[in-house]
Amino acid sequence: MKASNPFWKDQLEDQMPPQLAAEIDVFEHELALRRQGKIDERVFAETRLRRGVYGQRYDSGQRHDGIRTRTLAYPEGKPTKGPNTVWDAPGMQRIKIPFGGLNARQLEVIAELAEEYADGVAHVTTRQDFQLHFVHIDDTPTIMRRLAAVGITTREACGNSIRNVTACPLAGVCRDQVFDVTPYAKMMAYYLLGHPECQDFGRKFKIAFSGCKENPCALVRMHDMGFIAAVREVDGALRRGFEVYVGGGLGTVPYQAKLFAEFLPVEELLPLAVAVARVYTKYGEKKNRNTARIKFLVHKLGLEEFKQRVEQERAGLRPDPRWEQMLREIPTYQERPLKDPGLLQITAPRLEGFERWYARNVYRQRQPGYATVTIALPLGDITAAQLRRVADLARKYTRETVRTTVEQNLVLRWVSEADLPALYAELKAAQLAEPVAGSIADIVACPGTDTCKLGIASSRGLAAELRQRLLAQGADQDAAVSNLHIKISGCFNSCGQHHVADIGFYGVSRNKNGYTVPHFQLLVGGQWEENAGSYGLAIGAIPAKRVPEALERFIRRYRSERAFGESFQSFIQRIGKAECKRMVEDLMPVPPHEEDPSFYVDWSDAREFTIGDLGVGECAGELVSPVDFQLAACEREAFEAQLLLEAGQIERAAQTAYKAMMHGAQALLRFKLGAFPEDPEAVYQQFRTHFYDTQLFFDPFAQGKFAHYYFAAHARNGAPHDPESARRQIEEAQLFLEAAHSCYARMLAAPAGG
Repeated sequence: MKASNPFWKDQLEDQMPPQLAAEIDVFEHELALRRQGKIDERVFAETRLRRGVYGQRYDSGQRHDGIRTRTLAYPEGKPTKGPNTVWDAPGMQRIKIPFGGLNARQLEVIAELAEEYADGVAHVTTRQDFQLHFVHIDDTPTIMRRLAAVGITTREACGNSIRNVTACPLAGVCRDQVFDVTPYAKMMAYYLLGHPECQDFGRKFKIAFSGCKENPCALVRMHDMGFIAAVREVDGALRRGFEVYVGGGLGTVPYQAKLFAEFLPVEELLPLAVAVARVYTKYGEKKNRNTARIKFLVHKLGLEEFKQRVEQERAGLRPDPRWEQMLREIPTYQERPLKDPGLLQITAPRLEGFERWYARNVYRQRQPGYATVTIALPLGDITAAQLRRVADLARKYTRETVRTTVEQNLVLRWVSEADLPALYAELKAAQLAEPVAGSIADIVACPGTDTCKLGIASSRGLAAELRQRLLAQGADQDAAVSNLHIKISGCFNSCGQHHVADIGFYGVSRNKNGYTVPHFQLLVGGQWEENAGSYGLAIGAIPAKRVPEALERFIRRYRSERAFGESFQSFIQRIGKAECKRMVEDLMPVPPHEEDPSFYVDWSDAREFTIGDLGVGECAGELVSPVDFQLAACEREAFEAQLLLEAGQIERAAQTAYKAMMHGAQALLRFKLGAFPEDPEAVYQQFRTHFYDTQLFFDPFAQGKFAHYYFAAHARNGAPHDPESARRQIEEAQLFLEAAHSCYARMLAAPAGG
């Protein structure tokens, strides 16, 4: 039975680090003041976000995502007075796990909290965190105290802060690593936690560490700041250091990180982080959140100017005793196995399925006789009972060396190879031995419309459907396609990392025949390898119910037409984006509702997506309105810009993307005013007057963000572009047109004269 908050506070006081205990006391006090109306909600919002407490989407009812049925409400007994408020509807608690490292007791506590305060499920994120959903905000101080008692903090898991520092889950055991980056990632995480120089950012800041350049385990090049292990000979001795990248990020428009330093000595790791934080605090955007990430600052200043400012800040830093102290502790970091190394006995009897599991889920470590085992978690979810089982196995077979991964899985490190058959048997009994780790069926997906307020379409529902079909077809065992990566986001924000997938999807919507229909934009040819080496571009929006067929077409064609050793990315480049779009164009139309209502329902949700409250008059009764035609033509222009970029026609590509945005603005003006101007400056001015200044173009979440893409493109129209800026303008054009579709749908649904 769950005890009251005062009970836990008293019981855990001696077990919590004093600083964490004091911070939680402050948060609980602020929570009480907010309840009394003595703290403004906007001020408190940043406070709770910095403690990892999010509001979440509230939809009553149930959904079955193909993995399990989830009740979209509180566990029994919780109040549900009003939806979509942080006070009386379900919330989410994010739990920060630096470099993904966990021990058995920590797993057990997370299991207890999932069972007592959430829906019995813990979710692993793409930043190696855990999340608990359907949590009441009044329970969060108790949750924080129980976590703090086992050495876990939720501080700065969210908010305008340094988010969880991620690292390769194979660091220290990887056969390809330069050296083990684990202690450096840990040092960075705890040094920057609560650091005074990191408290006034305009937006979040993400850091990652990788032990090598080639493998994608840490995806360094899509981070605000990333570090790749490197060594250099100095005075006849090898010195450790890092290749440093800055200014990367996915989000709505992805930026590739820039090489900041080819070699940074480890002694400069923490001073550099502080200097970068100072530059970001001083010069980063504060008013407009849409351009407040450091990637925009690096782009605005240029890499050389940014480096100069960082160097100036570094020169002015006063030495911090912790720099040397933390570095002295690095050599003391060591993971040790529980058991002696052993060899897998070839002749020993094994359970059915062991060979497949061994081939897919077992990684032979650089240390002979040991292996790292991946526990593949469907959709990143694991039940409380399963978490406890993993904790038991971590104690039995390892020295509690568990890590989460950016692929939303768990790994057990330092398993003696001789124990693999026994471990497999126990994992299988716990339904944790599915042999799909890293395969095409190991799909990454964000929470989407299940719990995220920004979700547009059901990323989890689609992921579960694709996963089931791929497994049924044996795609995970097909050597030609088994190693492809599929990633899905519920909206354009890329929490599912769709830009770096071989095949990616993100949720959008379209207004069809008076109904809002769930769709997914299809992206092909992103590069997961080489630490997220390059990004894919969207080639078209497909109705959600036709996405599985679109995926099957790409799989079949790649399987049958690829050259020997040809990667999927190279294959896409060879056949070209125009051919890619032709492959799925016939899947894009939506049949009338009366002909096939299934198109108007999202995956994993029996409810109709959204129905526009429209009367049927002469205008509304048109099969396709002029605005629909014009927006469709704009999408074709944006895709044509991709083809021009692919052909190396950089300036034409950028100009075409700008025209797509301008013509989208004209389409909206035509609907609102009955006519539209032709002159680009007049289009810009009238769009600003009638759609931006009136906030008609603002949706509840982006708040006019995508209008700025059009404004920026208009301002720089005629200026030269490089391939990166042209690609970015194409991406921005696609997002502007998505916002135009949404704006048009809202105007259609508005009452006459409204």
